[in-house]
Amino acid sequence: MTREPVADWSAARSDKWRRHLAGMEAMLAPIDEPLFRALVLTSPVRVADVGCGGGSTTIEAWRRAPRGSVAHGFDLSPALIEVARRRFGAHDGSITFAVADMGTMSPPVPAYGCLISRLGVMFFSDPHAAFANLRGWLVPGGRFAFAVWGPVADNPWLKATRDAVAEAVDLAPIDLSAPGPFRYGNVLPLVSLLGRVGFVDVSVTDWRQVLPIGDQLSAPDAARFALASFSSFAEVLARAGGDAPAIAHSALASRFAPHEHQGAVLMPARVHIVTGRTVAP
Repeated sequence: MTREPVADWSAARSDKWRRHLAGMEAMLAPIDEPLFRALVLTSPVRVADVGCGGGSTTIEAWRRAPRGSVAHGFDLSPALIEVARRRFGAHDGSITFAVADMGTMSPPVPAYGCLISRLGVMFFSDPHAAFANLRGWLVPGGRFAFAVWGPVADNPWLKATRDAVAEAVDLAPIDLSAPGPFRYGNVLPLVSLLGRVGFVDVSVTDWRQVLPIGDQLSAPDAARFALASFSSFAEVLARAGGDAPAIAHSALASRFAPHEHQGAVLMPARVHIVTGRTVAP
């Protein structure tokens, strides 16, 4: 048995997302609808996408916003930004992508009317400073909509994966105080923090639905996708060696099998949609 080190999510997620981009985007696409509905895009606007990854949320913002809007995606990963540019770059400046840490980069001029983030604001090393900086990216009265994962217990897609891996290796507990996907499972500290840095009318809507694990995959294939792309499970199993990868895969495929419907594994998920705005002039 081996013990899993604490995962450095902010560093590891870039390569994981690039290698498994199609499956990850298909899995997370259902979150777009509640995210953009909460943002209420009713007039032409400049939108900035925080942690845009491969660019799918940025282009979705541009598609959903009224004619005349622009959408700019920002991410720490040069590799993901290059992928986004190759996929979505030819739109006459209406859509652009740039490598940037929006938590520390000086706010641009002009500022943006909206900020969006689909699961990209949970990795800041200094959340207070980062969200205070993000406030400067918005015009007075500008709005934001951030999607963050709910508690681990309400996201069986991950819990099932962890439990399966735990049959082969000894996993350390998730450190909920560190940068990572479940940092704001208890969303109240995030709501309080956003208020302290100057946002107003902060509210939370819970979204509970099912997500297709890796898109249209059978239980065995979905298990392979999850073990390869979620957290640091693949690395942990590789270090353990021996039968550990096979044990984990068999255990996870068995957990996924009851959730397979018409060739896709659909697992329950809970996401917090957090919205608010800056003070109007």
